[in-house]
Amino acid sequence: MGKNTHIYTARRSARPRKRKNRLAWGVGAFILLIGFVAAEISTARQDSATNHIKEIDIAKLLLVAIPDETPEINKDYTGFSVSFNPAHHLPNYVAWELTAAKSEGDVPRVNKFRADTDVYGCPTLDDYRNSGFDRGHMAPAGDMKWDRQAMLDSHYLTNICPQTHQLNGGRWSTLETKCRQWALRDSVLIIIAGPILSDELPRAIGRMQVSVPERFFKVVLAPFAEPPRAIGFIMPNSVNIDGLEDLTVPVDRVEQITGFDFFSALPDSIENQIERQSNFRDWNRRKR
Repeated sequence: MGKNTHIYTARRSARPRKRKNRLAWGVGAFILLIGFVAAEISTARQDSATNHIKEIDIAKLLLVAIPDETPEINKDYTGFSVSFNPAHHLPNYVAWELTAAKSEGDVPRVNKFRADTDVYGCPTLDDYRNSGFDRGHMAPAGDMKWDRQAMLDSHYLTNICPQTHQLNGGRWSTLETKCRQWALRDSVLIIIAGPILSDELPRAIGRMQVSVPERFFKVVLAPFAEPPRAIGFIMPNSVNIDGLEDLTVPVDRVEQITGFDFFSALPDSIENQIERQSNFRDWNRRKR
């Protein structure tokens, strides 16, 4: 009897463990199911966002809304467009599409800077001569190697701002190279760059008194990435030892500083989401 009781007790003690194991398996399976469903929903949302953007005319993503009181002369060049500010003798912004194919162009670089006499307020070469500042491209010549006319047009002074050599040959140049790498990976980028003219600008150069910006911005959109994403940068026009990651800001922040509205052609749900992002490491991945 004692032996049978011992066996019965042992069997009773084993049953709760089986129930616990079954419960654990059930909870684990439920968690896996929830994770799978969440992943499927996330993928569906990403696909939906990408499909929505693919239906948008790329030209509309290059449009920027600026304050009504901002002076503006618009001009389209080969490969980029300029909103020029004749009061400051600088672009308000320059916008262009950079594709993977354009990133690998082989047109030789030229350095033939010149004034655009068709644009009122455009500075001259004399305004930059002996100023102590580089003639800094907004749309870089390196993005225009796909077409000779685009290369020549990029040297119009409507696409140029006074930049310190430390910025022009430093972080600004590094970011230009990064953008070409990202375009090769993501197929298409929409890039908009310019000086921050909402700052107080105490310095000017040349007879025309070309304003010297204290800071510059650049915003980048990868519309066909999965999911679509955007990122912004603010760079001081001075010596800067910070890395690109430290100069990263959300596009929302660039909009607050400049008063400009970028990528408004996007559906609001997508625009609001991507313009809050500023994950440089996410952008810097080799392949998504």
